[in-house]
Order: sequence, then structure tokens, then C-alpha cells
Amino acid sequence: MKPNILVLYYSQTGQLRQILDSILSGILDKVEVSYGVIEPVKPFPFPWKALNFFDAMPETVEHLPVNIKPLSQDIINKDYDLVILGYQPWFLNPSQPTTAFLQSEFVKVLNDKPVITVVGCRNMWLHAQEKVKEYLCAANAHLVGNVVLTDTNPNLVSLLTVIRWSFKGQKAASGWLPTAGVQDQDIADAERFGHIIYKHLNENNLIDLHRELLMQRGVVLKPGLVILEQRGIKNFRFWAKYIRAKGGPGDPNRAKRVLLFKNLLLTAIFILSPLSFLTAKIKQLIMYNSLVKDVDYFKHLQFEKGKL
Repeated sequence: MKPNILVLYYSQTGQLRQILDSILSGILDKVEVSYGVIEPVKPFPFPWKALNFFDAMPETVEHLPVNIKPLSQDIINKDYDLVILGYQPWFLNPSQPTTAFLQSEFVKVLNDKPVITVVGCRNMWLHAQEKVKEYLCAANAHLVGNVVLTDTNPNLVSLLTVIRWSFKGQKAASGWLPTAGVQDQDIADAERFGHIIYKHLNENNLIDLHRELLMQRGVVLKPGLVILEQRGIKNFRFWAKYIRAKGGPGDPNRAKRVLLFKNLLLTAIFILSPLSFLTAKIKQLIMYNSLVKDVDYFKHLQFEKGKL
């Protein structure tokens, strides 16, 4: 009998679905695959308007998600040998639709199931994955693997291309800027993970799955990312509370604070980034041993509350 795999995901741009399809492309004749799309009742716009994008930050950071459409009973009632949960980080947290699913009654489909998380993002995913781990523990799910695909272009280049994509809807290369998002070749090469997943499913040996995914560069993590996320999440938490003190999503009373957050964030990214990069490098040298331990932790699956 073929193993049954459930793929759950939310994607604004379609890129995450491409990643998931690529992972499974080489094993579709050996498994039964069901797709469950996580859909907000009121879709988020794409491309975004700048104010709407930054206005989504407070609720994302404080895990106050939007309403989502129910999963079909066909999906809920079926038994699965494995669940693959694909998601994107927003503001260093799971996207609002992903959080909504993980807080909903539909999360029961994960009960006592092995789960592989698949992350598609620009570069920052550590805190988001920690929150997903926490939700999976609460749902009595068993995290057995993680695959992370990021944009491997230099930081400033990837930032400019994601801004062009997010606010203009233009993914294609233009001028000196390359195509936005995870590189096409990296998406195509993700097929290798599917073969590893099937092998471990077929051998009923999911305990060793993540070790082999890591051997195939399923998660690549530089120490500097740990430092940057530690700084970033503290700032986002402060600004989330500060903005929400003036009202909920779309409230005109908070528009000035959202605009202030937007301007300060962009200033920090474009003007202060070189200084931040330098101080992060210095901190890496000072805290090398502890960072090595942190990198090892974040590349693996165990969960320690409050790690970030």
C-alpha cells in the first residue's frame, strides 16, 4: 500500500507550492498525496500596498490571526502516514494564516502524526520555526524533519528584489537586479528531499530522517542569522504592542505609528545595516562557542521554550 501524505500550506505568491511540488515530484508514483490549502476568509492582497503590509506586523507578531476557511472533511477524516506543513515567515513569525491553522480546531489532523516543516523565505526563519515547533507540541504532533529554502543572493540584493516583488508584483529580473525569491535551480534541486523522505517512510524509520536531510543541506544556517533574529524579534515585539495600543488592523488611529515603524525599519535596513553587520561580526567572535551551540540547536528539531 502506498504511504499517504498530507501537504498543508499557505502561499501568497505560489512559490511555496512550487517548492512543495518539487520536493514530491520524484516520488508521486510511489505515494498518495492530498493537498490542504490554508485560505484566509478575507485574502491578503498581493502585491501589497506598503501601509497594509506594515499594518499586518502587530497581529502577526502577537499571533492574533485572521479567520480561515475550514479544511474539507475529506482531508480531516483521512488517515496519513506523514504531514508536510509548508509555511512562510512574516516579520520573524509564521504567517497569519499559518498561525490561524495551528490555533484552529483543524490542527487535530496533526494529532499523533509525523510532520515535516518546509520553509520558503528570504533569509530569516529561526523564530518562526520555534513558534511552529511550540504549536506542533501543543497539537501532539511529532516533528521529524525540516527543510529550509532561502534566497541565496546577497542580503541587500535579496531585499531589493523582494520589495519589488511584494509591492510591484514583479518577480522577474530587471536592470541589474535578479529574479526575486528562492532561486529556480534551488527549487528544482529540492526534488532530492522527496527521495529521502520516501526512503525513510518506506523503511518506517523517520527517526533518522532529519539527519539525512541535514546531510543533503536541508538546513543551512550561518551564525550571524542567530544574532540578527535575536535583535529583530525584540524590536518587533515592542513595536507590535506600541501600534496595537492605538487599535486593531486597519484602524486609522494607528496609521501614524505604522508609518513610523515602516520608516524606522527601512532606515535601519538600508542605512544602519553595515554597522549592524559589523557589530554582529564582532559579537560572533566574542560569543563563538555559544553561537556554535545555538546554530546546532536551530538546525535540529528539539524545542526549548524561550530560545529566541
